[in-house]
Amino acid sequence: MGVLQIFFGTLFETIVTETQKRMIMKTVKLLLSVVLASTLFTSCYTEVIVDDFVDEPIINANQVLNSYELWYVDINQTIGFGEIPFLQKAFTISFINGTLYANNNLVGIGSSGDGFGIDVASYSAYNAILDVNHDIDGFVTFDVFVVDNNTIELYNPNTDTSYFLEGYQRRNFDYDFVFYDNIHYFLQEYEAWEKTFTSEMGAINEFDNENYLQFLAGGNDSTFRSSQDNFGTNPNNLIWDYTGVYGVGDVSNTINLKTLTLDYDFFDNEFFELSVIDDRTIELYHPSSKTIYEFKGRGYIQYLKAGSTKDETAAKKEKKRKFKKERVDNPRESSRV
Repeated sequence: MGVLQIFFGTLFETIVTETQKRMIMKTVKLLLSVVLASTLFTSCYTEVIVDDFVDEPIINANQVLNSYELWYVDINQTIGFGEIPFLQKAFTISFINGTLYANNNLVGIGSSGDGFGIDVASYSAYNAILDVNHDIDGFVTFDVFVVDNNTIELYNPNTDTSYFLEGYQRRNFDYDFVFYDNIHYFLQEYEAWEKTFTSEMGAINEFDNENYLQFLAGGNDSTFRSSQDNFGTNPNNLIWDYTGVYGVGDVSNTINLKTLTLDYDFFDNEFFELSVIDDRTIELYHPSSKTIYEFKGRGYIQYLKAGSTKDETAAKKEKKRKFKKERVDNPRESSRV
């Protein structure tokens, strides 16, 4: 019995030991599988995050805005039905050390503020965000998107509207082109235009009696008024005898010569060739009578200068640049979290 006990006892211990070994090996294999799977999963996940980061670079809005001295507001590229008043009125804007400058007037463009225009707001730019605190319009925020090497999009999520700006340095910006391309706004920047010269040559005609012209801004940019009041009358005291519609047209292959048509119902349209002598003086050539007239601006209106004062008439002539084509809905949705 003693020998048998020793034999079967040894056999039992051997069986138990082999079983335990198998269990230990299975456990080790399972742990290794879990560790390997976790490592592979983590590697894949990390790779996806890196790829996404490369596809969506974060821009530095402040650096982008300071990359050009002037940003031309291309009003005709605007997308959306909303409006940002200070952009709607500006021809150019500039971002200089936290101060936003704008050329809102064509009178003096290129010389006013060394070409930057006037101080109209403060701003801060961070990541892809631009926040503007305008002197009159108040706080406005934008998402900044880079379109190409000299074009940016300013998207206002509150109005779902995008404005597109083209970047230039002052030395290569064509101030003359902007002036003549928007000359109808130049005509609106004075309370009245007073006739100061009539050539001796030329046939007598009905327009000889018109001594003042006014081109109205606001809801209808095509409205003009005329007066036969005596020379030297204060613009605020003029009595406007007639109100009609006017139009400014281009002359082929000539940037600094325009056409001006005044619609007088009682003696037909009056057609002129319009040229600008200086920031206060225009020349109107009347082809049908071969008469030359000169008009000088009276009562200059400076738009959106903080702290400036306007008389009652000027306040009614709020300028707003108009779109030259139909606007469409903005397909962009704000990506801001």
